[in-house]
Amino acid sequence: MPYKEINGINLNYEIKGNGEPLLFIHGLGSSLMDWELQVEYFSKQYKVIVVDLRGHGKSSKPSGRYSIGLFAADVAELLRELNLYPAHINGLSMGGATGLHIAVHHSDVVKSLIVSNMSAAMPVKTFAQKKMYYTRVLITMIFGTGKMGEIISKNVFPKTDQEELRNTLIRRWSKNGRRPYLNSLRALKNWDIIPELHRIKSPVLIVHAENDYTPLAIKKDYASKIKSSDVQVIDDARHIVNMEKPDIYNKMIASFIGNLY
Repeated sequence: MPYKEINGINLNYEIKGNGEPLLFIHGLGSSLMDWELQVEYFSKQYKVIVVDLRGHGKSSKPSGRYSIGLFAADVAELLRELNLYPAHINGLSMGGATGLHIAVHHSDVVKSLIVSNMSAAMPVKTFAQKKMYYTRVLITMIFGTGKMGEIISKNVFPKTDQEELRNTLIRRWSKNGRRPYLNSLRALKNWDIIPELHRIKSPVLIVHAENDYTPLAIKKDYASKIKSSDVQVIDDARHIVNMEKPDIYNKMIASFIGNLY
């Protein structure tokens, strides 16, 4: 697997296919492995790039503070170094936050943006928000990332026929170290890009799974602040929609990009 030295660290990435560049950015605690069904589908028409964010997968896991801005700077510079821009960029969850930040602050590398199951702010201010955030911190600190993955797997893949997906998520999450995972979780705390959304120049698709953590109304609200945006819903799906409903998800993204021309 190739590495590229970016901002003083090594980023692990993979490229497959030919055509316009299409980049996928994973979420918190995940890695480029979670995009395997998208790589297979889109590499028939696009040059697909998948990357492990710092602190994840096989990329460097430096100590110190992480931020969404830092993730975005890493990914944008990777595209420049590879000379694969402007690219269609698709981010899930924290990867969606990273994509939004790239679209605002590194617009030269963005041709279009897909934000999957992510809001434009992650406030940790109310009692309920603090409870959710610090519960995750404590579980990870005491029991490790494998236990956190086990809990999340039951939330995102609750159906009886989704055991294989649950096991896959637990196995992959167990590979996360406590420190880089918590550094990445802290990067989301009180992140807010809503005041800057008007700066986004590229067309944006916001994908909402019917049973996602973030309500549809919140996504529609921030979409209204982006000049060219659309919100589409995938029924009977949860947060990790690219693994749960890959056929519907892939066709939705393909249609969005195809309709840009």
